[in-house]
Amino acid sequence: MKSDRFEIAHIMRRAGFGATPAELDVLTEEKTYEEIVDDLVNPERFPEIDPLFVERYYGGEPVAVYVGKWLYRMINTQRPLEEKMAIFLHHIYPVAWGKSEHGPSIYAQIDMFRRVGLTDFKTILLELSRDPAMIFWLDNNENHKDEINENYGRELLELFTMGIGAYTEDDIKSASRAFTGWTFRQPLSLYPMGHHQAVFEYLPEDHDDGEKTFLGHTGNLNGEDIIDIIVKQPATARFISRHLYNFFVEDEPQVPSWSIEPPRDEAAIQQLSKVFLESNGNMRAVLKEMFTSDWFKNSIDKKKVKSPAELVAGVLKQTGEFRYPKPGIHDFAGAAAVMGQNLLNPPTVEGWHTGHEWIDSGTLSERVNFASKQFKDTSKPGIQEILQRAGSLDEDPAGLVSRCLDLMGGIRVSEETHRSLVEYAKELNTIAKGSGNEGDQQEVDVSNLLQMIVSTVDYQFA
Repeated sequence: MKSDRFEIAHIMRRAGFGATPAELDVLTEEKTYEEIVDDLVNPERFPEIDPLFVERYYGGEPVAVYVGKWLYRMINTQRPLEEKMAIFLHHIYPVAWGKSEHGPSIYAQIDMFRRVGLTDFKTILLELSRDPAMIFWLDNNENHKDEINENYGRELLELFTMGIGAYTEDDIKSASRAFTGWTFRQPLSLYPMGHHQAVFEYLPEDHDDGEKTFLGHTGNLNGEDIIDIIVKQPATARFISRHLYNFFVEDEPQVPSWSIEPPRDEAAIQQLSKVFLESNGNMRAVLKEMFTSDWFKNSIDKKKVKSPAELVAGVLKQTGEFRYPKPGIHDFAGAAAVMGQNLLNPPTVEGWHTGHEWIDSGTLSERVNFASKQFKDTSKPGIQEILQRAGSLDEDPAGLVSRCLDLMGGIRVSEETHRSLVEYAKELNTIAKGSGNEGDQQEVDVSNLLQMIVSTVDYQFA
């Protein structure tokens, strides 16, 4: 083996949506950890899923259908970090269908996040500022040279790039003036004309050409000038680095408290910030620095609660029922929503609150019931593969538990959980022997063990 199985399982959960037993076999036998990281940050080496292929089976515009198509991509992509970065950007730059009710623009934004997520931060901000869904969400189409609307300028600095305390109210005003004229061409109405996307449009006659001062820079600044200045700010490097740490490494306090709450790992944030500034915000460089660091490799023991999207996609990847298109995947949009993450419809401009706030008595029950239900059907191909490799209850119960944890994606559990699972395996074996149907019951009983594993608290962590 060229790499450690637990390490690879860990990065595939954090940088993707987990790995099947067969995928872990190939990755660990054929590639080093560093080669796998290099592949993750260079997804263009691998074929992408043909959108026309997906559309053939999952056509239509309803939001749930689109979320289903996105889940299909998460499960089956050979470019997992590309999809993970799309979720990351959807989280920190949230736009909700609930305001615009214009699906085509929301879907186009996710495609844009997928396209630019591994480029550089200037490109990301430019595309974001030209995105019709974002423009409408934060009212920049109402930002005119004679009537300034500060919504986008304020959130660009406060929530999207620098954080509270790194700018002044005058900077917000100047940024807002610089983005006047950045709007979109109103599309045809959805009905009866069909579902048309909105298109970015710059109106020079509506742009404020007056002199502006922004973060110490003075001139006839346009939106692109504002972005150039933002990307070079140490505050930006630190803010985005902390977002990346929170998303990929360890749960941080919620964003509004960052101006008063220090990071979990100050040295890690400084390390990422340095690479961000030196590379002009090159996301591949920053992510590669993070994934190859010792603190990331050791973060398997740090608390990182799976988001509902990560949980749903990870379970469906393991069970294998949607390796090929089939009806029903759009139903899982609702499963993620009842767990607290309604994809394409985040609750506020802050996005979702993460970490322990994903979990309460209601959502925990939904999470456990969802995972347990999906692992109940032993006819699913992924479960069949696990069962065939797991062994039987007659064997060493501790060994059986360890194999199942490995086959379900290299899951790491606490010693207490491991002991409880071993005791449960012993009980299942005793019941099977007492029933007189040991052979017939073996597959069902090992399946019960799999259901118990996904019902543990440990399974809620990435």
